[in-house]
Amino acid sequence: MSGTTIGIIIGILMMLFLAMRMHIGIAMFLAGGLGYWWISGWDPLMAHLKHAPFGRFSVYDLSVVPLFLLMGQFATQGGLSQALFRAGSAFLGHRRGGMAMAGIASCAGFGAICGSSLATAATMSHVVLPELRRYQYKPSLASASLAVGGTLGMLIPPSVPMVIYAILSEQNIAKVFMAAFLPSVLAVLGYMLVVGLICWRDPDASGPPLPRQNWMMRLRTLGATWPVMAIFIVVLGGIYGGLFTPTEAAAIGAVAAGLAAWMAGGLSNGGLLRCVLGTAQGTGMMFLILLGADMLNAFLAVSQVPVEFATWVQGLGLDPFTVLAAIIIIYILLGCVMDSLSMILLTIPIFLPIIMGLEFWGLTPDEKAIWFGVLALVVMEIGLITPPVGMNVFIIHSMAKDISPGTIFRGVVPFLASDLVRIVLLVLFPVLSLGMIRWLG
Repeated sequence: MSGTTIGIIIGILMMLFLAMRMHIGIAMFLAGGLGYWWISGWDPLMAHLKHAPFGRFSVYDLSVVPLFLLMGQFATQGGLSQALFRAGSAFLGHRRGGMAMAGIASCAGFGAICGSSLATAATMSHVVLPELRRYQYKPSLASASLAVGGTLGMLIPPSVPMVIYAILSEQNIAKVFMAAFLPSVLAVLGYMLVVGLICWRDPDASGPPLPRQNWMMRLRTLGATWPVMAIFIVVLGGIYGGLFTPTEAAAIGAVAAGLAAWMAGGLSNGGLLRCVLGTAQGTGMMFLILLGADMLNAFLAVSQVPVEFATWVQGLGLDPFTVLAAIIIIYILLGCVMDSLSMILLTIPIFLPIIMGLEFWGLTPDEKAIWFGVLALVVMEIGLITPPVGMNVFIIHSMAKDISPGTIFRGVVPFLASDLVRIVLLVLFPVLSLGMIRWLG
């Protein structure tokens, strides 16, 4: 039996495991291990398991994951989200729909020191949603704006999924962070524009605008966000300034966020223990998925499925952008039933070789890998707000039980148009993600 046939059988088996609600990491590990044994035998499988897990988890770059998660935990406990929302309201609250726009802007600010979409959505909804409801925003707009705002945590540097992609694709983490900066700004502006259009078409969607704040008050509220700005500048400024590596930056950021949380009193009454346990749980979950993905990727390597699939796609003679469009559609469909980290680990070993074998705008191999990574992450954002999984939607629902998931999903629809426009722009104009790398490089 050929490796391709075995690969198809193992793929179907893994889908059955997932349909049985098995954890994605365990499903990938079992399916990959069975496929590896089928092709290579028991002794090679044992030899692989003897060294592969240690080889994966001893990678120095992976230490950035728990450090960024810890930084996000400290930021959550430190109450930094309230200051961000107050600053956003001072600058935008006088506009129609301004408080929803402020909520999106504060999600972006919190995502810059959190690195997790789910944590961003959970934390900011706890702060912003009561205010939006107090000012009589329609439930669909209030909840949807926070659900889409939460997705920014996955794209705005520092982002844990971006770190994982950089490691898998063997790209420089700092360059991947840099490439995601402008697309994340476009996301914020696009979401704010959608809020403005919704309120223009339906004035009852938002409550009355707040009084316009003078510049003294705006600067005062902006100054209250200094811990967030300081952490962001120290972490990313230190990376791009060559002062320290991304891992060292993550450690410094975690210490700085911890000090900010301590000064705000967020580490008392068991706050420190909650931060440590939350970091341990998040790290364990991610590393379990990494272990499963490594086993599955080892099977794919011995079966030659990715190589044969890439060769088959290239042999079809399709236009490169047709292939890219098909991959984007697959990502959108996978996002309906799978989380972003699992998608990255499951698909990048298959899709990246295909992309690298095609010609796009004369990009170099490294530029192509970084461009595709940012594009893939942008598409994966959509999965966080689309049914049936839409984890950000269910996080918002857990904060406001009276707002049904269906109401939130309907409110999200206009924002999906902004996401699709951004995807088209990133495909047609790679300079949006590569411009800063070329300029600073």
